[in-house]
Amino acid sequence: MGEMTFTERSVRLGICAALGLILWFWPVPAGVDQDGWHVLAVFAATILGLLLRPFAMSTVVLFGLLVLVVTQTIGEDSRSSLEAALVGFSNTTVWLVVAAFLIAGSVIRTGLGRRIALTLVNRLGQNERGLAYGIGIAELLLAPVIPSNTARGGGILAPVVDAVSKSVGEGRDPAEARSVGRYLVFAGAHFNLITAAMFLTAMAANPLVAEAAGEIAGVQFGWGTWALGAIVPGLVAIALLPVFLQLVVKPPRIDGAAARLTAREQLAAMGPRTRRETILVSVLVGLVALWASGPLHGLHVTVVALLGIAVLLVTRAEKWRDLAGTWGAWDALIWLGGLLTMANLLRDTGVIGWFAGAAATMFEGYAGLSVAIGLALIYFYSMYGFSMLTGHISAMVGAFLLIAVAADAPPLLMVALLAYFSTLCGCLTHYSTGPVVIYFGLGYHTVPDWFRVGFLVSLFNLVIWLGIGLPWWKFLGWW
Repeated sequence: MGEMTFTERSVRLGICAALGLILWFWPVPAGVDQDGWHVLAVFAATILGLLLRPFAMSTVVLFGLLVLVVTQTIGEDSRSSLEAALVGFSNTTVWLVVAAFLIAGSVIRTGLGRRIALTLVNRLGQNERGLAYGIGIAELLLAPVIPSNTARGGGILAPVVDAVSKSVGEGRDPAEARSVGRYLVFAGAHFNLITAAMFLTAMAANPLVAEAAGEIAGVQFGWGTWALGAIVPGLVAIALLPVFLQLVVKPPRIDGAAARLTAREQLAAMGPRTRRETILVSVLVGLVALWASGPLHGLHVTVVALLGIAVLLVTRAEKWRDLAGTWGAWDALIWLGGLLTMANLLRDTGVIGWFAGAAATMFEGYAGLSVAIGLALIYFYSMYGFSMLTGHISAMVGAFLLIAVAADAPPLLMVALLAYFSTLCGCLTHYSTGPVVIYFGLGYHTVPDWFRVGFLVSLFNLVIWLGIGLPWWKFLGWW
């Protein structure tokens, strides 16, 4: 896709502005004050901007905040409005994401992530299924500490998958070689989405769900709770995905010797493990251990992440100049902090309460569990109408939580379903998120092929996360 023309950009921006203006001047419904309605108008225009993308996400969010500040919708004057607009940037979850991005940059710069992936391919790649498991385990190891699933899947693993696919295809019939590549690329893309669902810090937009859970449902869905709920269905999904894809894609049986040789050659080219990598491994293990044992020591997850950065700096494993060059961290700070500011404003101005009251009558007479599952399925397949996961989460998760709370659905169960389905639903299309776009762009698939297999993978995910997840969450006392 080429650079957007000025006309295209202007049209998309104009559509967003038109929606905002229509809502801004629309008669204010009973039960909502005028400032709250104006915040809703700006929020709706911002979300549409995330979907149409006339500019980058952070730019769109900044535009929305500036409208609220300049119009003094959220304060008595421009100064107080600006202070209100900046509240979201002090949120601890936002800074957890920033810290995780900084650490993830270190994983990429040192080559540690690539070394892990190549080592697993070398150790497990006896055949096509072993190669797939190597990709999946690499995703699982990297996911807790790399919050950009695009950096993890597209930047680290996709090049490895492509190189391995080409090496095992050499000397084979072109159709067979392509089939092996299809299988491994599908595995890489869908493993990325499964691991992104398993950890709060595995995808940049996951904190939006956690924050909405606290603000709307009164549920604290932090790092440990998120991982605890996902560990059983997530590990089962990782264990079964290569087998399922073999049944669907039907790749030829291969000897993985060529792939393992390619991995060994690339490992040799990287040289022995460096001091920086050794320190980084220790820091990553320590981070995951401290995050998982939070109730024992009481350290907030963001404090733990910042301590990890401090260790990297003190030991000279990283320089601040290099860490600060991780642009994804500051990009996430802007768009995530801005969206959380708007979400808080919707709550404080009473818009969320008004919406919840209006939604309360929609599911009268239905059992809470049925409501939760029904809403989760609608939420999952509504991804067909969105071009990226972040836009889907931003636009939908708050509304679905409000409806669930109003209908007396089990709050913790509803949060869990939305949290995990928010990334799992990315399996449906070839444009849902950065790594999926990159994997598709490797050229092993057609669009109909991706949609067909994506729909089958969606059924695979639902069977596991509902069939195994629901009993597991029942055991945990979540419903």
